[in-house]
Amino acid sequence: MQILDASIEIDAPAARVWEVLADTARYGEWNPFVTALDGELREGADLKVTIRAPGRKPITFAARVATVVPGRELRWKGRWFLPGLFDGDHALLVEDLSEGRSRFRTREEVTGLLLPFLGKAMRQSQAGFDELCRAVRARAESVSSHRRA
Repeated sequence: MQILDASIEIDAPAARVWEVLADTARYGEWNPFVTALDGELREGADLKVTIRAPGRKPITFAARVATVVPGRELRWKGRWFLPGLFDGDHALLVEDLSEGRSRFRTREEVTGLLLPFLGKAMRQSQAGFDELCRAVRARAESVSSHRRA
């Protein structure tokens, strides 16, 4: 198993960060890592997820929503081709901090037969997680500042 993990503090309330994450139809406008997420954000729903790690071509895979806690947590379980080949349990987490601030975290536990052969791809995916955090912060803070003005 390998764990990918990144987090960032955001100068916007948790509710705003969640709005950004839940607006999956607009991911292509601002999200450099998860460039498309098609499907309902409801437990048990099927998703089609497209990611693009830095230096790699986009890949699309099937996933199933495992958990949705509005305002706080979205988890899905994805796989590439066959179960057990390359599987991931991915989480998008939002934590409310004080004074209108929040923390966003993206985390994935990856398993599968291909994992030992994907060292470079995993490092590039970690870089994608870092990019995702910065993009969520930029989007949430940008919209928050427009609303305050």
